[in-house]
Amino acid sequence: MTSVKKRLIFTLLFNEDRFMLSRNFRLQQVGDIGWLEKNYNFRETALSIDELVILNVERNRESSERFRFHTQRLNDDCFVPIAAGGGVRSVDDARALLRSGADKVVINSILDSDPMSVEELASEFGSQCLVASVDAKRVDGVIRPFVENGSRLVDATLGEYLTRIANLPIGELYLNSMDRDGTGQGYDLELLDCLPDGLQVPVILAGGAGKPEHFSAALSDPRVDAVATAHLFNFVGNALELSRQRLLNDGMNLAKWNSQHLKRLASIL
Repeated sequence: MTSVKKRLIFTLLFNEDRFMLSRNFRLQQVGDIGWLEKNYNFRETALSIDELVILNVERNRESSERFRFHTQRLNDDCFVPIAAGGGVRSVDDARALLRSGADKVVINSILDSDPMSVEELASEFGSQCLVASVDAKRVDGVIRPFVENGSRLVDATLGEYLTRIANLPIGELYLNSMDRDGTGQGYDLELLDCLPDGLQVPVILAGGAGKPEHFSAALSDPRVDAVATAHLFNFVGNALELSRQRLLNDGMNLAKWNSQHLKRLASIL
């Protein structure tokens, strides 16, 4: 039986018509869609990532239409699955994102505040369409979950919260370290110790990637199905492509594509 392939995911943060760099959930403006297209050329970058995650981190609900426009524009250039979210509260919110080119919808705050809405979303679109995003950081030495763009602490430990979420109809878990976010110091593997026994959905680990070795360290853990990075500067240009090829060279179980472009990259490593 062929084992399930691991995945490499790139995450984009959107705020006020700009894409952002985040460090411990403090945002720094980087560039607009033109800057992104110039520096990442997603027609090429898409050859080296398995999925693109786009998150609207604006607090202003009026940004939804602009976010959907940018999602559609990225979808036109990126031939990999797209998961999009940020402020999704209802079936209508999710449907609008899916119509804008998203393949999956990322949900966060309603996991805590309105689990019935999660049931409704799953009933409408299927649980495989829902990515549960959980942000976590240490508070007085205890790993705790946060919602509302990291601004509100949930009254539970991370382990308790993940156990609750595991009972909801979700397709994947996007587990993000606020402590490591944007630091480039590597993933916080201790978050994985909070996963409930018998969790049946794939786990995406995010927060802290700064170099290919960090991807490898996390993907080597059997509890991790995918890694994500939102670090725009560390992985600018062809760095994502080079990172994937290095992982393949090291024997990591990633999908391989018959691409002359990737073969050229392999020759310079």
